[in-house]
Amino acid sequence: MPSLDTAQLIALAGALGWASGLRLYLAVLLTGLAGFMGWVNLPQGLQLLSNPVVLGASGFMVFIEFFADKIPGLDSLWDVVHSVIRIPAGAALAASVFSADSGAMALVAALLGGSLAATSFTAKATTRAAINTSPEPFTNVGASLVEDTLVPVGLWTAVTYPFIFIPVLLVVLALSVFLIYICWRFLKQLFSRVARIFSGKPDPGVAPAFKFKSPFSKNEHV
Repeated sequence: MPSLDTAQLIALAGALGWASGLRLYLAVLLTGLAGFMGWVNLPQGLQLLSNPVVLGASGFMVFIEFFADKIPGLDSLWDVVHSVIRIPAGAALAASVFSADSGAMALVAALLGGSLAATSFTAKATTRAAINTSPEPFTNVGASLVEDTLVPVGLWTAVTYPFIFIPVLLVVLALSVFLIYICWRFLKQLFSRVARIFSGKPDPGVAPAFKFKSPFSKNEHV
């Protein structure tokens, strides 16, 4: 089985960083499983992921996250808890692609991987928070299933078609930034509205009630 070339390594580092912000444990499980099954000749820095103990632990966390991520409210709490894990993990996984070959490349990969993880994580967290304002659970489950699908597809494309994956990743990043902006504006307006309601001020989102004034009012002059 041939080793990954430079383009594949760069794409894999980007894919791991990006995927970590969405599904860290799934990215670890799939990467380790690909090396364990002999599908991909993993770089030396990632070969630890093929250890049966790591595969078992990541598989267990994938099982837990699969259900936790589809329950409205619990998914946002899950994101908050993992906000301190996914970004540094994305940086570490991306750096591990080059750690055995070049310290400089590993440092660059760590910076890019952490940035990609932060972007995808923020897009996921703000989108889920916006979705959770709706009482129906189907949109939440649908969004979670899309993320479950995007991670394996992205990792596979990075290794198989790196020159396709890299420009697609750039487009996805641009869309993620736009999505963060839209969702954050929505959440900011929602929080401001709720704060006004609890403070006793009139809700600007509700039109004032129509007050009927009788033509026979005493204040009217005939």
